[in-house]
Amino acid sequence: MSESAIAYTGLGLDRAGARRRDPAWLGEQRARQDVRLLRFWQDRYAPDSQVVAGQEVFLGLDGEVPVFAVDLPEAADTVDVRSLFGTVPADQAAALVCAKGLLHWNRHQRFCGTCGAATESREGGHLRVCQGPHCGRLLFPRIEPAVIALVEHEDRCLLARHRGAGPTAFATLAGFVEIGEALEEAVRREVAEESGVTVDTVTYLGSQPWPFPSGLMIGFRARAVSGHIAVDHEELEEARWFTREEVLAGGHTGRVDSIGAHLIEQWVKTPGLAPSGA
Repeated sequence: MSESAIAYTGLGLDRAGARRRDPAWLGEQRARQDVRLLRFWQDRYAPDSQVVAGQEVFLGLDGEVPVFAVDLPEAADTVDVRSLFGTVPADQAAALVCAKGLLHWNRHQRFCGTCGAATESREGGHLRVCQGPHCGRLLFPRIEPAVIALVEHEDRCLLARHRGAGPTAFATLAGFVEIGEALEEAVRREVAEESGVTVDTVTYLGSQPWPFPSGLMIGFRARAVSGHIAVDHEELEEARWFTREEVLAGGHTGRVDSIGAHLIEQWVKTPGLAPSGA
């Protein structure tokens, strides 16, 4: 699967990991006349705002042009980042997702979880340091990993309809990774818990930054041991096996900006069982 085909990937910025440690260099970049600012208000993009003050994070360099994101101190007209998918270039969508996640983390990490003291932003918002006199803990941005899988058996794929979804809103299965769990183990557990389907072979296919607000979706193709389904009825209303013809006829691709849609599309285009994996 090509990275460029997955929504919210392809961020072309130079993150300048070494140079952003220098406050003087960051100050020079922020003061440049050609600096680019992405403005947000409470996790929503404010494209028309002209306000320049607020919590800032450094995203990187677009060639020589510095790009920062600003968390506005007061309400503004905003839009959901995901609503812009397909209307802005891929690299801009990726930058907005990066900005949303980094600003969200900084906004919610103003105090140390160990001693309760205030934290200070460093390295352009990519690090916060506890200011407690006996602590000094280093806090790094958190990413929430989740697995998403296209499960197949006997030339059919498993798609499910979640609670509250429409009668034809079938999509791939997904869930968060738990502590002490390998990604492949998370796939097997999530599929079994939600659908009752037992999976053996699990093969990595691709990943995607996911703006909820700072997730990472890790996509897999997996092979079921049997066609037995026993839906949990807590998260899922139903789950069914679909042929390629049924998928195409029903338009079951999931959200167009989700890697799940790409997993389904790739399966439709590549007959045969899942490749060997873990």
